[in-house]
Amino acid sequence: MSGPAIVIFGAAVRPDGSPSNTLRRRVEAAVACGSGHPDAVFVPTGGRGRFGPPEAEVMAQLLRDLGVSPERILPEPTGRDTLGSVRAVSRLLRERGHAGVVYAATSAYHLPRCVLLLRLIGLHAHACPPPDTLAATSFRRRWYWRLRELPALPFDTALVLALRVVGRA
Repeated sequence: MSGPAIVIFGAAVRPDGSPSNTLRRRVEAAVACGSGHPDAVFVPTGGRGRFGPPEAEVMAQLLRDLGVSPERILPEPTGRDTLGSVRAVSRLLRERGHAGVVYAATSAYHLPRCVLLLRLIGLHAHACPPPDTLAATSFRRRWYWRLRELPALPFDTALVLALRVVGRA
């Protein structure tokens, strides 16, 4: 693999198996980010949540619907949370010999944690421009998600650093 890998972090799947608006926006942001990289590989992440198929499978279908060829899609459907997805993506990319740039595609509030975790695990990570959610999300909801990241970022960082110490990152 010579081109960049665009890792798309999962979000909820609706009870009928369709993508939530957040999931759809993340995939659209990834496709926009990849538009300047014809050799980019898309890595949708996320296991099965409360409803429907795994998030990675739903995103893979969205990518195909948006015109991404199937051979450029490498779903990673085992991650149950952000850190699990980061670890699984790291293994997947290393197994495929990828040593290039990795872009994280997710919501703006989630980007700092995703990029940091990808870097801590040893990947050359950058952020895709996040989807625009200002019109679609209330002020209160945006702050809920931002505040939720406050404890998650140091917690996941500490876990990755501990895993590096014991050689399991």
